Amino acid sequence: MHTPALCRRHLLSLAATLATAATLALAPAATRADTPADQLVIGFSMNNLLSLDPANATGLDVAEIFANVYDTLVVLDPANPRQVQPGLAERWQIAADGKSLRFTLRKGASFHSGNPVTADEAAWSLQRVVKLNLALATVWKSYGFSKENVEKFIRAEDAQTLVVELPEPGDARLVLYTLATSVSAVVLDRKTVMANEKGLDMGAAWLINHTAGSGAFKLDEWRAKEVLLASRFEGYWRGPAKLRRIVWRHMSESQSLRLMLERGDLDVATGMAPPDIEALKSHPKIRTQAVQRGTIYYVAAQSKDGPFADKRVRLALRHLIDYEGLNKTVMPHFGVLNQRPVQLGLAATLPQPGYTLDVARAKALLAQAGFPNGFKTTIRAVAEPPFTHIATNLQATLAQAGIEASILTGTGNLVYGAMRDRRFDLIVGRGGGGTEPHAYSSLRSLVYNPDNSDAAKLTNFQGWRTGFQSTALNELVDKALLEPREDRQVKLFQDAQRLYEQEVGGIQPVSQMVETVLLRSDVQGYQSHPSATTRLHGVSKQR
Repeated sequence: MHTPALCRRHLLSLAATLATAATLALAPAATRADTPADQLVIGFSMNNLLSLDPANATGLDVAEIFANVYDTLVVLDPANPRQVQPGLAERWQIAADGKSLRFTLRKGASFHSGNPVTADEAAWSLQRVVKLNLALATVWKSYGFSKENVEKFIRAEDAQTLVVELPEPGDARLVLYTLATSVSAVVLDRKTVMANEKGLDMGAAWLINHTAGSGAFKLDEWRAKEVLLASRFEGYWRGPAKLRRIVWRHMSESQSLRLMLERGDLDVATGMAPPDIEALKSHPKIRTQAVQRGTIYYVAAQSKDGPFADKRVRLALRHLIDYEGLNKTVMPHFGVLNQRPVQLGLAATLPQPGYTLDVARAKALLAQAGFPNGFKTTIRAVAEPPFTHIATNLQATLAQAGIEASILTGTGNLVYGAMRDRRFDLIVGRGGGGTEPHAYSSLRSLVYNPDNSDAAKLTNFQGWRTGFQSTALNELVDKALLEPREDRQVKLFQDAQRLYEQEVGGIQPVSQMVETVLLRSDVQGYQSHPSATTRLHGVSKQR
């Protein structure tokens, strides 16, 4: 039997081996060996990976990890994200009136601890998110759930039956999509979590760097901005994964990713800069895989006070972004042009408005707003591509209109933390509800703001973060959500986009995310998911 100390030493030894691999990457290629045949080593940036608590783990970086160490009731087909497939729930039904969903959980699924997965754990997991009221509670609150009513509306009728009732009129399809894609929808092992509760935190402190799931892999160790190790769960209900271990390595430097992938020190790499991707396209042992995601790159302006509170200044900003230049030179392999706050490809998405860089128009607007000579401001951006490149480009175009912008780079916590506190000028960010293939998801995330007070703390509404609010826009979005006829709903969502354009919201979309993954040719069965929930259960290596 392994003692905790021995297990710890084993993990540290493994981590040391990985660190050695990084050093050996500088050695001649002839001395290098490929990664182990039973392990998948993934290089990606962990800059935005701040917590492993499903109630508070924001950003795309955590989605893939959660998709492998946890399970959700349902999942989305990676080839057709509008198609819902079984997960822990083997079947489900939306009530005829659209006011509730009933899930039948499969028998025989167990957590990593050995505890059985039941509807009680599924209900408690969702209730916990709402009760803690941290970042990931926002989406559930938007459906009408609250601390006071969540136990009434999300409940287990028996060990295998979970009922989710909508407290307010809404679209049950959207709730189903959220249950399939949101980090907040994973099912937790209640007994394990509560055994580590401190005070009344429902295990929140413990879950920052631990997991309690039923996924194909179980967490061994996570060291922030270094490495996350997960090993195969032999008791997984779908059957054991093909690989014994997954190693996620923190790597934010594109050239390091490229070098290590070339030499075989990595099996998979994401976040690589376009020049390095292009350089590897002809590599005989590397292939690329690109998938369009609903998440949107944007420039956000703090619209509550300061210069950008003036609609004319925000309109000037709209004319000081070089959309064409950015999408031709910076965004290849990162994104495709999208100037709308709704992801591409949906029935409700309007044609592009055709915004262009127009410095003369911007100068005239600034003069009308009382800034004929411009002003000083700051641009915050996560310290990695493409954010820094977009910020640098924006800094140059702002200067053409007399706006002197300083760039402040840092971790996701520094950048998005300032945005959540509403203490920023401009931010180059990435967001939107794009994991859910529904127009309301994007609009809710990027433009909807039902309460603009600081006390509301609607931090997961990026519209609230900017301080921009339009009562008429909110009403349109709400009305669209409740419209049962699809053709009418599409029209209302389109009207909402037109109104947002007229009122010049605080977030200006620039590009829609494309995730370009580079893989060693011996990696089989890897399929990047549009919702970022890429599952590795069926991945193997052919050597």
